[in-house]
Amino acid sequence: MNVRRLFVIARAGLGLFLSLAMSFSSHADEASLRKNLAERLPSLAKIDEISKTPIAGLFEIRINGSDIYYTDADGNYLIQGSLIDLKQKRNLTEERIDKLTAIEFNNLPLKNSFTQVRGNGKRKLAVFADPNCGYCKRFEADLAKIDNVTIYHILFPILGEDSLVKSKNVWCAKDKAKTWNDWMLNGVPPPAIKCDASAVDANVDFGKKNRVTGTPALFFADGSRVPGAIDAKQIEKLLASVK
Repeated sequence: MNVRRLFVIARAGLGLFLSLAMSFSSHADEASLRKNLAERLPSLAKIDEISKTPIAGLFEIRINGSDIYYTDADGNYLIQGSLIDLKQKRNLTEERIDKLTAIEFNNLPLKNSFTQVRGNGKRKLAVFADPNCGYCKRFEADLAKIDNVTIYHILFPILGEDSLVKSKNVWCAKDKAKTWNDWMLNGVPPPAIKCDASAVDANVDFGKKNRVTGTPALFFADGSRVPGAIDAKQIEKLLASVK
């Protein structure tokens, strides 16, 4: 075996050793950080993940699926708030949460929705809404201005028993879209009709499991979500941005 080959083997072995050592150190540091945080803040929920941030010595702590906090390497401090990249003008925390809470459009409970098709219907938008939500009514007025879109209305009654009753009446109506628009835009209550409205209950269960906590909640074809009402200009901009 010549000297050159021995050097190559030795260098490869050293590289593997350093890689393993760094990996061990990383795991050891993470274990220590988890231990310190658990001791210093017993009320903190179980940590799902610890990861590095672009700032040296600052770590992201993820709990409850998509709740984000930040801490130092020793777990002496806990920071709640947004991490913003000033050079790129990006809210890194918001982007991270958007990624964590994204749902593939086809994984939404579309079978438990009713649709409205406007124009060519090529663009897609799903909306979780409560019939007694004032913001939802305002949003519906803006949504009425949008063309060339298929809207999937997902009844999501979370504001009380009357919301559940109205939602089930809408679901049982012969023309769901008209009944919904009559109520949301014109204040005409949906007539009381009985049918199998288990789809409405299924929507509520889906929302609870997927952190849909308010209405309206908008989902676009790329899986991104927008919590809360936005105006027609913003709706149009977001629909246009989906590739």
